[in-house]
Amino acid sequence: MENMQNPPQTELVELQIEGSTCYVTLNRQDKFNALNVQMISELCEIFEWTSKRSAGRNNILQDSDGQEYLRTLIISGHGKHFCAGADINMMRDAGAQSAEENRKDSERLDQLFNSLWSHPCFTIGLIQGVALGGGAGLIACCDYVVATENVKIALSEGKLGILPAVIGPYVYRRLGSACFRRLAMQASRIDSEEALRIGFVEKVVKDKEDLQDASVVILEEILSSGPSAVSLAKELTLEFDHWALDDEELRKFTLDFTSKMRGSDEGQEGLSSFLEKRPPNWKK
Repeated sequence: MENMQNPPQTELVELQIEGSTCYVTLNRQDKFNALNVQMISELCEIFEWTSKRSAGRNNILQDSDGQEYLRTLIISGHGKHFCAGADINMMRDAGAQSAEENRKDSERLDQLFNSLWSHPCFTIGLIQGVALGGGAGLIACCDYVVATENVKIALSEGKLGILPAVIGPYVYRRLGSACFRRLAMQASRIDSEEALRIGFVEKVVKDKEDLQDASVVILEEILSSGPSAVSLAKELTLEFDHWALDDEELRKFTLDFTSKMRGSDEGQEGLSSFLEKRPPNWKK
């Protein structure tokens, strides 16, 4: 079994752990943090490692060495812009590859977005400048997004004669059918006011220096919730997203889910702490 104390070694993405929070920072400033093969691979590796280190997935607050498991993940980008999307050279080169090679590149991208979308930690995006194409996809996969007033977000693929297909499911789930369709056709940039109105972001702040402060409030809120409850809320949502049976079966599923949570160690701790008028063991 791999030593889970050793985080992945990366060059284009910074990884910092502070207690139960993991900070992931895109660091390719000269290219406006555009996603090339190396950065995508590094992010995939980070998301996989942090998933295995999550408190919700392990159903415990600390590992055997007393180190805190992760409960929140914050993704941001160094420099003027969060992420200018997929590297144009990478996409051009992919177009010249065989269909099989092209498919592998697309699968790598899909792994990136799906691993962030389904990450067991609560994920927060801190966004400044532009977030285009794949950058918008990263935003869509976060649970909570804070953006600066100058932010510009776009499903910009249409301007290049392609479509936001790989990021599509995640943007569609965040924004809904009509809004996703419109933005995919427009392929133009929206400002912070529209991003807030349509639900692409949850909060707007004045400038980049305010992003970290804005994340503190939501961090405190999340850390007052049970870590397993936070992770399982995503599983519950995924079940709703893909439910194919009738309403009666859905009701049975939710009853079973509720019973399981009430009987869990975390559920019993939460209910007992409330009755005993004390903080639960996960509350900082």
